[in-house]
Amino acid sequence: MDLVDDYTGHVEPGGPAARRTLNALTITKVSVGPFDNNAYLLTCRATHEALLIDAAADPTRLSDVIGYDKDRPSLKTIVTTHQHGDHWQALGAVAGANGANTIAHELDAGPLPVPPDRFVTQGDTVAVGQVELEVIHLRGHTPGSIALLYRDPDGHPHLFTGDSLFPGGPGRTTDPKDFTSLMNDLESRVFGELPDDTWFYPGHGDDSTLGDERPKLDEWRERGW
Repeated sequence: MDLVDDYTGHVEPGGPAARRTLNALTITKVSVGPFDNNAYLLTCRATHEALLIDAAADPTRLSDVIGYDKDRPSLKTIVTTHQHGDHWQALGAVAGANGANTIAHELDAGPLPVPPDRFVTQGDTVAVGQVELEVIHLRGHTPGSIALLYRDPDGHPHLFTGDSLFPGGPGRTTDPKDFTSLMNDLESRVFGELPDDTWFYPGHGDDSTLGDERPKLDEWRERGW
């Protein structure tokens, strides 16, 4: 698979993966499947251990991102951000091929094709090598939707939001109570806690920053989606 290092937050279906290199971590983003799902491979630069966020589809394409040579990272963990089927079609194949442990929130575990090896919730941490990721539970898109936060000590925070937050609004909800729940969690647990330069990586489409989205929060509340 082609790989570009000029990271912009945009990847094309069927196109090259894009890699962002931080001091302790690399982040590789790729689009997979018919719904333009984003999958993110996080690799600890010190240990060469890796974590995959959402084995959404196309296990061959995901294997291409991991690589095949002797220097490829060792995939230790797969985190599923939520229960919707477009985010776990390749979970069984990729976990089985790599012997990776699987992680999800207990409230979203039922539909998954592989029972999670570990349940996580608000305030828990997940490690990728020497790098620690914080779990944020964002209730509304699904009961067990989670985001993962990396507080880069040498830069700005990086937040992987699944389908709970996109450029332009929160993830889809099915009733007003779920929408209110998701907005409450986004405002208190994300926008209320993290700075404007936090870069976030959604489950579909392009990335954005909290600073770009923060002025729109009242508009989202008013429109109800």
